[in-house]
Amino acid sequence: MQHPISRRDFMKRSAFSLGAFAVAGTYGIPTLSQESVKPNFLFLFADDMTFDAIRALGCNEAVTPNLDRLVKRGTSFTNCYNQGGWHGAICVASRTMLLTGRFLWNARDIEKQMPQECAEGRLWPQYLQHAGYHTYMCGKWHVHCDAKKAFQTTGQIRAGMPPDIKSQYDRPKEGVDDAFNPADPELGGHFTGGKHWSEVVGDESIGFLENAAKEAPPFFMYLAFNAPHDPRQSPQEYLDMHPLNSVSVPENFLPEHPDKDAMGCDAALRDEKLGPFPRTEYAVKVHRREYYAIISHADAQIGRILDALDTTGKADNTYIFFAADNGLALGRHGLMGKQSMYEHSMKVPLIVAGPGIEPYKRIEAPVYLQDIMATTLDLAGVEKPEQVQFNSLMPLLQGKKEKNYDAIYGAYMDRQRMIRVENHKLIHFPAIDKYELYDLESDPLEMHNLADAPNIRIRLNALKMRLRELDREMTSH
Repeated sequence: MQHPISRRDFMKRSAFSLGAFAVAGTYGIPTLSQESVKPNFLFLFADDMTFDAIRALGCNEAVTPNLDRLVKRGTSFTNCYNQGGWHGAICVASRTMLLTGRFLWNARDIEKQMPQECAEGRLWPQYLQHAGYHTYMCGKWHVHCDAKKAFQTTGQIRAGMPPDIKSQYDRPKEGVDDAFNPADPELGGHFTGGKHWSEVVGDESIGFLENAAKEAPPFFMYLAFNAPHDPRQSPQEYLDMHPLNSVSVPENFLPEHPDKDAMGCDAALRDEKLGPFPRTEYAVKVHRREYYAIISHADAQIGRILDALDTTGKADNTYIFFAADNGLALGRHGLMGKQSMYEHSMKVPLIVAGPGIEPYKRIEAPVYLQDIMATTLDLAGVEKPEQVQFNSLMPLLQGKKEKNYDAIYGAYMDRQRMIRVENHKLIHFPAIDKYELYDLESDPLEMHNLADAPNIRIRLNALKMRLRELDREMTSH
């Protein structure tokens, strides 16, 4: 693992990079004089954070003052989706799509070829580096190539999840002593190494910004928190912000999903083993309390990073993106994890702030979180590469378009498929050939399955046909 870079190392790397940019300018890559007016990019990336866990976006149980200030400064996309995954680690699929720009199944096909993609300079940070950016990454990686080869400068690079803690599973049980104390650093997990991993991201990011303030090249920062992924640990003060009696049980809580085995979310799935079967309201409340607490702790680090950006003098020319790789159930529909097609697991927060971005605005048009890659290329003046299938958000942000996609697609292995067209959403469980249909406008919590309603049969059949078409389209380019 690399540690925060010194000013001397930063200067050395920057000098090498600038020399490369000047030579490359003759081949159509921007020289320093051309790229000096380019905007900076600060990408803040959470892990397992569902779309409705920010106070300013409607979650009264969350304490997120710094994300709230981003919401007020920028535009929020309230229907931002991840396309799903090809195995239980949804974050791998999400991040592979993000870095390559490829849709789900094409990203799966390229997953093990990522070292070659990196060697050929076909990853997101490399396109920005070629355009004159100093690229930096720290935190969670979980992609099948070397982050040190994808970015010019790296801080500490973390694995897919913090070290496992045995006592975090099958808990808590009311009236039984709980061996898992989320504030105890001796348990390891996020505290492994002596400092909470979210604080490490904050410290190292501030160190990079202090150096970047003195340098000419625009920067691209990819800051990937492991929070709020389990084990959901935070210092006691953040748990105290969320007393158990202030946490509610979700309205769409179920003790057990009736089709959990058919959908690939059975009791053997790691995420589902975190809570006891059947789910209890008490257990769900405890898990949700710990979830809100680790989000509040990460929010505090985000506040430190935003403050550091303000001191650089470059904030006015910096676009800030906040998103997460996937959502999380935490008791909704009887599930705990992210391996489902329900809104809580498919949707993530997406906030964009920066020059010309309308403040305190919300856009309801469905988008994908991986559109962030294409957006930064657009803003940097980089022509979108042929293999990048996701679309820039700028036409939506500028009011030039009303939507990026006619339909939103989702899939989990061979167990689940999903399509959203306008406000109707269809979910299919192929193993039992079962369909669920929801009207998200009248039923945003997906509690009333309309698939058997006779008056919606035409709509149901149209969605089935379009879903089959999307399954084919998603593998082509």
